[in-house]
Amino acid sequence: MIRLAHSDDLQMMQDIERAAGETFRQLGMDQVADDEPFPVETLGAYAAAGRAWVSVDGLDYPVAYLLADVVDGDGHVEQVSVHPDYAHQGIGRELLHAARIWARGHGMQRQTLSTFRDVPWNAPYYRRLGFEVLDAGTWGPELAHLMEHEAELGLTRWPRVAMWRPAVPPT
Repeated sequence: MIRLAHSDDLQMMQDIERAAGETFRQLGMDQVADDEPFPVETLGAYAAAGRAWVSVDGLDYPVAYLLADVVDGDGHVEQVSVHPDYAHQGIGRELLHAARIWARGHGMQRQTLSTFRDVPWNAPYYRRLGFEVLDAGTWGPELAHLMEHEAELGLTRWPRVAMWRPAVPPT
């Protein structure tokens, strides 16, 4: 089940992020695995703004989460993390769908994200969900700034791409 995150979920969201990050070690991406999750205060701000969703188990404990921003007027996926014990069950797809509905409900035309190009559960996964690579020349100023910030953090040591899909699925 997907629901909006609330304050009781924030610590568990950090735990999910840490566990999900560990999967990057198998690709030699220790810097990504070692990256600390957002502080509780930041997660709380997303939750208070209605831009944080969690997927919960039968006891209402979060097992995955997604944070959304508005970037250049589009619904932007800031973070999506699924605990490895719950991977490969379609939970990420469901969270992305919830954020897509949110974007559409707020009059946004598309959903964007930035991700690692060659990590199997990143760009190739998003491509299967209908996302396409967004060429750098078409980035808006906020997305360009976000991608520059990721480069400053050293994330471009591994190729990154911006991707998009329509907020309203094609009929």
